[in-house]
Amino acid sequence: MDESKPQGRRRKTIDLFCGAGGLSWGLAEAGFETALAVDNWPPAVTTLRANFNRTQVLEADLAAVTPDDLLRAAGLSTPPDLVAGGPPCQGFSSAGARRNGDRRNSLVARFGQLIAALRPSAFIFENVEGFLTAESGARVFELLDPVLEAGYGVQLRKVNAANYGIPQLRKRVIGIGTLGADPPFPVPTHYAFGAPGAHRVVARDGMPNAPTLAEALTGLPSCDADQAPSDHVYPKIGDLDMERIAALKPGQTMRNLPEHLQHASYRRRAFRRVKDGTPSERRGGAPAGLRRLLADEPSKAITGASSREFIHPSENRPLTLRECARIQTFPDSFIFEGTVAQRALLIGNAVPPRLAAVLGAAVLHRLEQDPLAEIESERGRLITFQPTLADGMSPALRMLTDAIGARYGTSPQEALWA
Repeated sequence: MDESKPQGRRRKTIDLFCGAGGLSWGLAEAGFETALAVDNWPPAVTTLRANFNRTQVLEADLAAVTPDDLLRAAGLSTPPDLVAGGPPCQGFSSAGARRNGDRRNSLVARFGQLIAALRPSAFIFENVEGFLTAESGARVFELLDPVLEAGYGVQLRKVNAANYGIPQLRKRVIGIGTLGADPPFPVPTHYAFGAPGAHRVVARDGMPNAPTLAEALTGLPSCDADQAPSDHVYPKIGDLDMERIAALKPGQTMRNLPEHLQHASYRRRAFRRVKDGTPSERRGGAPAGLRRLLADEPSKAITGASSREFIHPSENRPLTLRECARIQTFPDSFIFEGTVAQRALLIGNAVPPRLAAVLGAAVLHRLEQDPLAEIESERGRLITFQPTLADGMSPALRMLTDAIGARYGTSPQEALWA
């Protein structure tokens, strides 16, 4: 994507909690122009400045920034067409320990408040699936209360990114809202496979399978090639780790290794799950730890730990950061700044640009309809709430859906797309 090329009228976006800029990159492909990107983590800020030459980048704590501050920084005198963002997820990510009261969790409320104050024509919200049940669903209400009161129609759904052509099984919560109008939600374009529950999104005639890991990595040179892109390297592997890696067959994880090859931290985590007294049939087994990926399926979800834990399907080495970025659908020209650990987090936490492009295209199409279908009430409404892709619901999700119904009069959506 060459931002320096002359362009026609492009609708303006403000990207909050922008991270590496996956949302902004995909939204640009859909036809938006990010006027302002905001984050308070220096590696994210330097990454944005390295890749977006037409975007104002603001390093700031959004808890302390006013709506007027954002408009001034964006060079806008009227509300933006779109505000997008994913408030930091570490407070309730299933990949790590949940921390009730984590300050980052309250940034979901800040996102909702800024939407209500800025009054963009539309917004896009993205977060991890643990967002739904964090603190008994409190974060869901912190998002929805201010935007519904401000007059937005909202769809809030859990999706699998593989259903939109992303080569990984990545479940995320997506919220789309439009001011005074029924919002869009893109229908799946690909059939997800390789994970429990993927079959529940019904394939339409002619709908292709999601891209596989092998397809995502096609064309990458070997790590030691002279023309290898940046970050296509891996650290030196010790003898014990090489023995572990070499013993893993495609699809196998740490639990498939003989005990003497299992990492000590893995054994401690597995033992804690036994020690907690949970019945064995409900424990879900030990954590995966190392995992050799399957070439002919979409990858497992990329996280900040993937370049340490995911093993190449046919080579005895972990994935490189560039391979992780490929699976996240970043172009090879995209530059990630910071230390190795910081670049891994930027990649793992990003919204896949291809998913952002799909979401952006649906919103742009809706905004360009004239006139928009008006919502009868001045107060908005939650049109769709789809909290799961599974056949059933956990007790926590059931409690949340009951609370959603009582508060907003919205029942869980039964159809997985419409």
